[in-house]
Amino acid sequence: MLPKFLIADNSQEAIDLVYVVHTEKPRCIIQCDLDGFYSNQKIYWIDEEPLSQDDVDALLEEAEDFFESELDNQEALYDEEEEEED
Repeated sequence: MLPKFLIADNSQEAIDLVYVVHTEKPRCIIQCDLDGFYSNQKIYWIDEEPLSQDDVDALLEEAEDFFESELDNQEALYDEEEEEED
């Protein structure tokens, strides 16, 4: 079973962009900047786009929470690795 969200990138095509992939229906890929979830944001719908803007807003909020949490976790892991090397 896949996680509900995944983070993807393509450093060969777009160095500053990252993608949050929503794996449950309605499936979509959310493009954003590394510097901010709502910067350069574009949604690519794999499934039909929800009719309700409230549903889209809730999905984006959940994706942003995931994205911010993952960045914080990555930063903490790198900090731990640096401390172990010292």
